[in-house]
Amino acid sequence: MFMPVGTQGAIRTLSPLHLASTGAQVILANTYHLSQRPGEDIVKRAGGLHKFMAVDLPILTDSGGFQVFSLEHKELSEEGVNFRYEVDGKQTFLTPERSMEIQQALGSDIAMVFDECLPFGGDRAYAERSVERTTRWEARSKAAHSRGDQSLFGIVQGGFWPDLRRRSAEQIQSIGFDGLAIGGLSVGEGHARMCEVLDWTTPHLDTRMARYLMGVGRPLDLVEGVARGIDMFDCVIATRHARSGTVYTNVGRIRLTDQRFRRDMYPLDKSCDCYTCTTFSRAYLHHLFRVGEVLAATLCTLHNVHWFSSFMTRMRASIIEGSFEAYRAWVHATYPEDTAPKPVAGVVPGQRKPSKSRREED
Repeated sequence: MFMPVGTQGAIRTLSPLHLASTGAQVILANTYHLSQRPGEDIVKRAGGLHKFMAVDLPILTDSGGFQVFSLEHKELSEEGVNFRYEVDGKQTFLTPERSMEIQQALGSDIAMVFDECLPFGGDRAYAERSVERTTRWEARSKAAHSRGDQSLFGIVQGGFWPDLRRRSAEQIQSIGFDGLAIGGLSVGEGHARMCEVLDWTTPHLDTRMARYLMGVGRPLDLVEGVARGIDMFDCVIATRHARSGTVYTNVGRIRLTDQRFRRDMYPLDKSCDCYTCTTFSRAYLHHLFRVGEVLAATLCTLHNVHWFSSFMTRMRASIIEGSFEAYRAWVHATYPEDTAPKPVAGVVPGQRKPSKSRREED
């Protein structure tokens, strides 16, 4: 499944009323940002994130680890990370225990452990120390987690070394979690290297547990992740691209701000049954973007979130029907965004023949 991102407690430009029609199964919110604004105490007073957001879907909260480690100025110690919130400069100290305290107050359905996310191109010696520290932090996260109605996922790190990925996978699973995530990707390594790291990592993960690849969401990344045994994905691409007029269709991506759509009376995607596609034309959406109407972002976000949900639904069906390799080939032919090795060309049954750093908060 693909999980849309609502960092600040909302899927940007999309109301819960429309979210319910997209087919999304789980949405994300962020511990780091919500602890700063409005504060987890206010969310808890409102009855938790579900009531605060008026959303019935399950919610996953990131631990804040990626956001903290993407900051330029921070001080890391065995206890945690000291930093200033980039919005107002508020001094903050985030530890595994504090991350668990915030996420339990927020009341998400799935909480993530606090870990250290390594950048691409880092030093091997530092990565070795980081793997050990992440293991200790994740053990502390589990010890501090007491909410029985909230699942806790461990995160495998290890940078870009096969033996460190295996070591992290073995250490994290020995702690015992409800699900497993793969972190430290979508940090500038590129599609081919991402696939290589997954090849090193997924063979060491328990197949009975949900496996979540964090911060990854282009169609090509999704199908290649599934091919390697990944179950869950999240990314801001669906919503961020929509706000700039880029939408995903079953014949590729299109940018609605292009002049060629000024008189185009077709829907975004003739095979899509979302509200946007069944109601409006490309010409109307092009017009909304040209005049700066916020409705443009709402309608395109609704479509993209619906499209990614449908994309994953059809991928699940292809696995059940034994036609996954044909689906995989169709994705490569329709979204050739990278130079990864391509399987034999093909099309998805029932579809027309197609014509010829991502991980941030949203």
